[in-house]
Amino acid sequence: MEKIRPKQEKPCLYIAYLSVAIPLFSIVIAIMLSEWFSITNNALSDLGHAIRSPAALVFNFALGLGGALIIYVSALCIYQSSKLFSAVGFLTGFTLILVAIFDEIYGEFHIKVSIAFFLSLAIFLIAYAVYFKSYLSLPALGISIIAWILHLMYDIPRGAAIPELVSIFAVIPFYIDAMKRFQAES
Repeated sequence: MEKIRPKQEKPCLYIAYLSVAIPLFSIVIAIMLSEWFSITNNALSDLGHAIRSPAALVFNFALGLGGALIIYVSALCIYQSSKLFSAVGFLTGFTLILVAIFDEIYGEFHIKVSIAFFLSLAIFLIAYAVYFKSYLSLPALGISIIAWILHLMYDIPRGAAIPELVSIFAVIPFYIDAMKRFQAES
């Protein structure tokens, strides 16, 4: 007689939490290791500069790992429910890995992959609104856009770290909520 086993849960939500916590924790560690860093005058990527930052290894490794975990969650937890939403998650994870690999030493190319990463966050918020028919993510997108406009057009603040963090923190609640919803569907 075959033993009936309870449905095994995929570790989606735990991995999603790790995909956020690891990069954020590395940012905190990197800032602590970098006395020169100013949240108002620097970009977060300054922490990953392979020559100038003593925290580059920690910072870049954690970003790469976070990106890989986002890709893992997108493939494992989202793909069966929504191939399109899974592709958005893959794009976000992939561009985060690119930011880690092509640090500031790569100059203009680093800027391009960073822009791609932050655009992927915006795309994620739009995809969330469309897929879940919940438009709460759109004000978060608006706040991110305002932070970037203030920085890019008015030099407020001088460094990009604050608009970067605003964009990241704007996405996190929707990313975690999406993972909860997709895990409930599977």
